[in-house]
Amino acid sequence: MNKPATIPAPAANRRSPERATFRRATLAVIWTWLVVFALLPNLIVIAASFLSRDEDKFLALPVTLASYARLLDPLYVKVFLHSLSMAAITTIICLLLGYPFAWLVSRAKARVQPLLMLLLVIPFWTNSLVRLYAVKLILAANGLLSSALISLGLIHEPLQILYTQKAVIGGLVYLLLPFMILPLYAVFTDLRADMVLASKDLGANRWQTFWHVILPLTTPGIISGVLLVLLPAMGMFYVADILGGSRNLLVGNIIKAQFLDARDWPFGAAASVLLTIAMAVLVLAYRVSSQRIGKTDYNELA
Repeated sequence: MNKPATIPAPAANRRSPERATFRRATLAVIWTWLVVFALLPNLIVIAASFLSRDEDKFLALPVTLASYARLLDPLYVKVFLHSLSMAAITTIICLLLGYPFAWLVSRAKARVQPLLMLLLVIPFWTNSLVRLYAVKLILAANGLLSSALISLGLIHEPLQILYTQKAVIGGLVYLLLPFMILPLYAVFTDLRADMVLASKDLGANRWQTFWHVILPLTTPGIISGVLLVLLPAMGMFYVADILGGSRNLLVGNIIKAQFLDARDWPFGAAASVLLTIAMAVLVLAYRVSSQRIGKTDYNELA
């Protein structure tokens, strides 16, 4: 009797063990990276914030809450509030500049949009410190800006911009503006034109269409941009060092000074934990707002 011919297994089934092995290896690499370079450093910082200062070993027992108690000192509270106010002003300016810019780029011709986005990200090709020193040369009393205005007869004395709060905010806006534009551009490109047209067909004017349709649909991009600007603005200590001098400190300056100058690692770690908690609060606010406005299905609203 002839034996029935065996049907070969599909190629996809033969490759499935290899795919499963590759998937497990990829996940192992990703989790190892996250644990070693993300979770472990944060755990070390949190643990260091509860230890005591040691002049030789930097960290020592016993466990204490003294570093967190020092954060309630009026001097550090004032620095934190000052840093938060400058970061908030920076975020508002970036939003006011980035929102119309992202809208204009999204409405440009398809062949022009990549060029405009390239011009936006070109500054990232250069180190931010180098760009800040270039800004310092422009804003200095004998810099390019004052020299140009004096030569044009618009002013008679050099501008005193450098080493002021305005210079720090300007430097932060210069560095962080692309981080506001990119998420806004993403939501503008996904904006549904039919909902805007439906609003106009229902008799809404431009302001009503913007307030009731465009703004709610772009709110996730606004919140993402705020997250990408607000917290980094509080930690960019080198901006305050280069453009603000010693009178305009950020929380990042306190952390840097404690780790590098004062050698008080527990207090520097406690200040870092404070920034981490602030970031967690903002991320939680983003999740809550996303659930309320719009990570809903807009097809149900159409």
